[in-house]
Order: sequence, then structure tokens, then C-alpha cells
Amino acid sequence: MVDLKGQYEHIKEQVDTSVLQVLESTAYINGPEVHAFQKELEEYLGVKHVIPCANGTDALQIAMMGLGLQPGDEVITADFTFAATVEVIALLQLTPVLVDVDPVNFNIDIEAVKKAITPRTKAIVPVHLFGLAANMDAIMELANEHDLYVIEDNAQGIGANYTSKDGTKTKTGAIGHVGSTSFFPSKNLGCYGDGGAIFTNDDDLAHTIRGIVNHGMYVRYHHDVVGVNSRLDSIQAAILRAKLPHLDTYNAARRNAARKYTQAFAGIEGIITPKGFCDVGNCVCDVCDCHVFHQYTLRITNADRDELVQHLNENNIPCGVYYPIPLHLQKAYADERYNEADFAVTNQLVKEVISLPMHTELDDEQIAFITETVINFVSK
Repeated sequence: MVDLKGQYEHIKEQVDTSVLQVLESTAYINGPEVHAFQKELEEYLGVKHVIPCANGTDALQIAMMGLGLQPGDEVITADFTFAATVEVIALLQLTPVLVDVDPVNFNIDIEAVKKAITPRTKAIVPVHLFGLAANMDAIMELANEHDLYVIEDNAQGIGANYTSKDGTKTKTGAIGHVGSTSFFPSKNLGCYGDGGAIFTNDDDLAHTIRGIVNHGMYVRYHHDVVGVNSRLDSIQAAILRAKLPHLDTYNAARRNAARKYTQAFAGIEGIITPKGFCDVGNCVCDVCDCHVFHQYTLRITNADRDELVQHLNENNIPCGVYYPIPLHLQKAYADERYNEADFAVTNQLVKEVISLPMHTELDDEQIAFITETVINFVSK
């Protein structure tokens, strides 16, 4: 699914040199590489504050902790996403409120969010799923109307641009009150272990979060807030510094691969290719940058998706089903409040979606083999 070795070979000298420098410095925690990466990512995202942390799940949890959400507060998020998004809500004894997603772009459904807002609602967590920017104009309008926080889950979308109705472009993760991301190795900007970061333009919130990630300390052994131990180590920061200048190129390569996939599948009955939020309508066009294709996800509507998975595996083609079970049906998050009729889209998507290999090293021969194998199966 991801060719990390091939990507590494292109930046091997810089990565190796950077890692050796950290080893020689012995500044493994909160060293110069971490602070330098923080500043460089702030500049790239156009955001005032980046606070690195240990992983993407911690980033989400710490963002919510920083906002001062209290047990019982309701937090609305999408039913169709990875469990980490709802996991941290439950861990903080907040009340998850899962809602359906849009059938075209898979992101949180705005009308469903409207219906889910109650006097107990305190926050909305839009997920930029598979690398596509969610409808942030509509989400921020709802948040402003109801005095809610917006926490962007940008674990899959780093580098994507959101174009507002006024034409302004902003990087995803830098639009809401606070954003979070993951640097898991398979991400568009991934390290060689684990890592994450929180973003905000709010000076006070940034100050609070900086204490939370470091045991609640601003001065050593003075614990001003309840915190956690969640720090990005210097080796991972050095690797991320080596990769960050290439992020736009990596994302362009993903968009190029997605364009070729979509062209190959054009007109094939039973295959629905990814679409975007933008007015262009199809995010594999040359002018669209709202999608960074962390995943290239098809809907298979005239064949058995699980049999296609088996067929691809038999042909040594990796694939993934993200996600096979809706969050509202997971044992950990099941709740009698939920009505199956409210999750019609998600319940259908989990039967149809399949993600194909997507990374910076895909070549035309690989794409041709993958697409021909899929088409042969659905057309038989």
C-alpha cells in the first residue's frame, strides 16, 4: 500500500546525516531538531503555533484537554472514520455523538451535524478523510452560530488546501480552533516511528497545550495543569525536517497517481471514483489541491467488494478496506441513542469501499496492472 523504502532511497543521505547528528548530540528529547521542525511546520501551515507530541491520537486528546471540555459534554464527529477520533472523546468521559457522512466525499454530513446539535454540544470534530478537505465554511458557520469549538482531525490531510467561499486558501488543520495530525509512517508526512502535532492560532490555548504535553509543567517540577507525557523525540523530528520540504511534491505525485487511476476507471460500470468538495467536482483535476489522497478509495457497486479484495490479494496487489465496521456498531461505542436510519450512507459505504495502493513511488506500469486487475474482476 505504501512504498516507504522507495521514498527513503530518494532522501537517504539527508535522513541518515540528520539522524546521526542527533545521535552525536545526544539531545534526544525536546532537542534543537524538535524546535526547528516546529518552526518550519508553522511556516508551512501558516499557523501561529505548532506543538509536537508523541502521536496523532495524543494530539486529538490533548487538543480536547486544552479546550477544557468537561465530562458529559457532547462532541459531534463522523461515524465513518478511524476509531481514534471517537476513542479520545470517550477516554476523556465526554459524550461522543456520531453522525452520518456525505455519500460523495465521505466527509461529515453538514445536515446531520445540524440535527445533532443540542444544548450539551460543545465541539465538532471534522475529519479530513482520506486526504480530502471537509466543508469547513459550513462547519465554522455552525460553530459560530452555536458557540462551539472546532477540532480538526487532520491525520490524513496534511498539505491539503481548503478554499473558502471568499477564495481564501488555508491549509487544513489551521482553520478550526485547534487541529491535530499524525506522523505515523504511512501518512503523507510520516516519520520512521510515531509522532503527532497540534496546531492553533490561539495564543492562550497554545500555552495551555504546551504544558499538557509535558506533564503540565512550564517550569520544571512545577505542575500547573493536569498533563500527560507526550513528546516528539528528536530523531523523528530530524526525519520529518528532511521530509517536510518534499511534502508538496509528495502530494502532487499522489494526485497524479489518482488522476491516472480515475482515467483508467472512467466509464466502468459499478466503479465510483473519488470526488471532491470543490466546485470542479472531481479532485483529480489539474487545478484542485483540496485532496492529498492519503487513500485512493473506490466504491464497488456491482460486484462483491470482499471477493475483489481476495482477487487482488491473489494477484499480489495490496488493498485495504477503510473502514469495515461503522463506529456506532463497534462494541466499545455502541449506544442505544443511535438509530440505524440515521447512518444509511455509512452502512452502505462499509460494504462498498476499497482503497488501492497510493504512494509517491507508484509508476505507470503498476497503475496499469492494478486498474486492469480491478476492471477485469468487476466486468466479468
